[in-house]
Amino acid sequence: MDGPHPQTIRHGKQPESDRTQGKCRRLPGCTHGVPILSRQDRQPIKPDTTMMAKIVKGTSFSGVVKYIIDPEKQTNLLMADGVRLKNPDSIAQSFEAQRELNPRVSKPVGHISLDFSAQDRAKLSDEVMARIAHDYMNRMGIVNTQYIIARHHDKEHPHLHIAFNRVDNNGRTISDKNDRIRSEKICKELTAQYGLFFASGKEQVKQHRLKEPDKTKYEIYNTLKTVLPQCSSWRELLDRLNREGVTVEFKMKSGTNEPQGIKFSKNGYHFNGSKVDQQFSFSKIDFALQQNIHPEQKQEQIIQSPPQRTQQKFTVPDSDSLSSSISGLFDGLLTPSPTYDPEEEAFRRQMQRKKKRKGIRR
Repeated sequence: MDGPHPQTIRHGKQPESDRTQGKCRRLPGCTHGVPILSRQDRQPIKPDTTMMAKIVKGTSFSGVVKYIIDPEKQTNLLMADGVRLKNPDSIAQSFEAQRELNPRVSKPVGHISLDFSAQDRAKLSDEVMARIAHDYMNRMGIVNTQYIIARHHDKEHPHLHIAFNRVDNNGRTISDKNDRIRSEKICKELTAQYGLFFASGKEQVKQHRLKEPDKTKYEIYNTLKTVLPQCSSWRELLDRLNREGVTVEFKMKSGTNEPQGIKFSKNGYHFNGSKVDQQFSFSKIDFALQQNIHPEQKQEQIIQSPPQRTQQKFTVPDSDSLSSSISGLFDGLLTPSPTYDPEEEAFRRQMQRKKKRKGIRR
């Protein structure tokens, strides 16, 4: 053990002579200085990027420290607290000593990466990224504990890593309850607070790097993006989705036959329509299908439509839960339409007969 634990480290920039020689007086092998947040830099900034967080918990402080303090990743240590910075081993030993305060915590290692868009590489200085990371940790409740924050320069997009001890300075556990849900909310708040730019669409995401369940969610997104413009009825849309391996469930309003939500499933993962994308909520899909009907089709439907069917209604059993298969989709699925499609109605009657034979699944 080399001396007492330092306080929160927000070191000033290295002297130019040290920086140009590739030396760091804090960590051997580190080629970057550790900057301080100046008073001027603490003012709000307006980079145009999107912030994302990835959270991992583990058991090896040595492993995560060596990954973060890796010279090949051109690491720049931004902030640290409660650890000895002689070298990566001393950092890991500091973490390990504190974990003994609560050996019941099976995964004491907290590791979070914060990623930003490559569009803002020039705007996201070390000082700015350190401030964002510190704000993120405070809002996540990662306080009163050991941590290091380091920036990597091995990717085209700006990103940093946070390693922290889930056993705090008093031996209490840093809670991970709903951490991913809270993290997503906090990332959005910080994006707004710092004037960060929300990407214009999911097309900008590097989908080949995604892991589950995000990988499947983007597969569903891509499928809907492709097939919805080509469909003009629910039957057609559901058939196309089914061929792509996407199943659909609907949620009805309590005590009514009126649908109020939609859920998509694939590869064992389930997503509400609005979680896939805001444009894929039930009401917006229904509106899009109506808009996809060609003028000549609308005219033909109007000519064929008997006057008494202009306010056609469909009936379904009352249900507060999502229907469990496509076979139940059209049992009162759609809100009444001002037009009448005989082919579509025949399909619905067929599905109704199937459901009567199979029984209702709740």
